[in-house]
Amino acid sequence: MPVGDELSGLDFSAMIGGPLSAVVKAQAQSAQTSVEFIRSVGFGQDGQPTTVQFSYEKPVEKRDDNGRVSGVEVKPFKLSVPILTMLPIPFIRIQETTIDFNAKINSVQESSSTSSQDLAASLGASGGFGPVSAELKVSYSSKQGTSEGSKVERSYSMAVQVKATQEELPAGTERILSVLENCIKESPA
Repeated sequence: MPVGDELSGLDFSAMIGGPLSAVVKAQAQSAQTSVEFIRSVGFGQDGQPTTVQFSYEKPVEKRDDNGRVSGVEVKPFKLSVPILTMLPIPFIRIQETTIDFNAKINSVQESSSTSSQDLAASLGASGGFGPVSAELKVSYSSKQGTSEGSKVERSYSMAVQVKATQEELPAGTERILSVLENCIKESPA
């Protein structure tokens, strides 16, 4: 079988399409993971943003009845920050996919033919006072043989390399984070 026939028998659409389909599914799974992260970490069951509370002390100017600064006193404050504004949101994008396919096909056809022929003859005569006798012996042999064989070795290898990177956040996610940043509140304790 010619080497071209060997290669034409391979299902290239499955060999190349399979890994590409897996890459697309991985990208969709990555997006779904980002959505689940935002839902589970960023918002409570009531739909309100999950916040982190901080308490701290801060110097504040004291003013007299006329509005003039009369000194500084330390007062307790608390800060409420939506947690999504503090964490990196996992948003992975597949940047590059490389599919390397190698096929090594060794096809060897062997053919041999042998033939041999053998001819043997012998002549013998004997005589005396009477009739003469003669003897002739002839032998002939012919042998012919043909043998054919073929040997095909196939080896295939495939390597799929995927390079992923942290993608910039989509515009909608950026907008949500901007709104959440505006929810950061500082208030006296």
